[in-house]
Amino acid sequence: MFFSSSPNMGTALAILALAAGCLCNPVSSRADEINYHVIDKQHLDGEVKWDYLIVDAEHRHLFITHGDRVDVFDIDQKQIVGTIADTHGVHGVALAADLNRGFTSNGKDNSVTIFALSTLKVIGLVPTGKKPDGIVYDPASKRVFVANGESGSLTPIDALAGTELGPIPLGGKPEFVAVDGQGRLFVNLEKKNQLLVVDTQKLAITHRYDLSASCDEPAGLSIDPAARRLFVGCHNQKMAIVDADTGNILDAPHIGRGSDATAYDMAPKLAFSSNGDGTLNVISARDATHYQVKQTVITMPGARTMAIDPVSHHVFLLAAEIESTDVAPIKPALRARFKPDTLTLITVSP
Repeated sequence: MFFSSSPNMGTALAILALAAGCLCNPVSSRADEINYHVIDKQHLDGEVKWDYLIVDAEHRHLFITHGDRVDVFDIDQKQIVGTIADTHGVHGVALAADLNRGFTSNGKDNSVTIFALSTLKVIGLVPTGKKPDGIVYDPASKRVFVANGESGSLTPIDALAGTELGPIPLGGKPEFVAVDGQGRLFVNLEKKNQLLVVDTQKLAITHRYDLSASCDEPAGLSIDPAARRLFVGCHNQKMAIVDADTGNILDAPHIGRGSDATAYDMAPKLAFSSNGDGTLNVISARDATHYQVKQTVITMPGARTMAIDPVSHHVFLLAAEIESTDVAPIKPALRARFKPDTLTLITVSP
């Protein structure tokens, strides 16, 4: 995937030594053999509207935010197996596997829909600020946090009770959010080139990191919780690699145009940037503070968001065919015109 007996005793020992070396350092071996490629493009019915994706590894579901609904795609059967309806203007989905709950951010309704992961049945509805967008579940506090684009705030929600806990003003337009599992949440302020740190128990901002030295308009955000590294996709074609504990920008490798999502896959220790120009960058660490683009995969123009299956390590992206009079979108805000009924699920495999 990333990767006879001999009469001569010296040869046999050499073979054993080589095998032992491979077994002792499997991660670096995989990192040296990166070869991601598109293995499937599958047509999906419906409007050519979409935003974030996320994988429920336990139930083998890919949640596709799709206009006014969330389509639930079985990634093993390769077909739609359910729908979360009436999620008007839905942007993202957060998963609380320990509570058997999912949460959708409904941008047009200023609400969050709560549903059961096992049955896909709707449980409840919670009000938010204006234009909720990015959304994440924090297992440390058992709270869901919603980034409200127009209100410039976070809405924290008690994930079990299904109640809103009062807004957290941010002082700018939030884009995406990530948590470290230890009680800290990170959120990008797109127009201010800032990365904020929020205490998920105290519901208070603790730090504001300035990213402007390397990052213009931070959008996508993901985390390597073990190495304490944040991966920020920026619209000046940089991925800012940020120390989660100090806010220092460690590196800023060049990425594609129109990055709208980043992701981190823990097993192979790789970061990804999905870009509106139709590229997927695969990024690895050279050492503790330096990173490099190991591969650029050609996907489809408009394929700016993604999700990773932690079991198969497949990367899923959505796109659609662009009208011939348009060019590939340079930024997520510059929407191309897509041909009707051409929504495509792209699968990239290592």
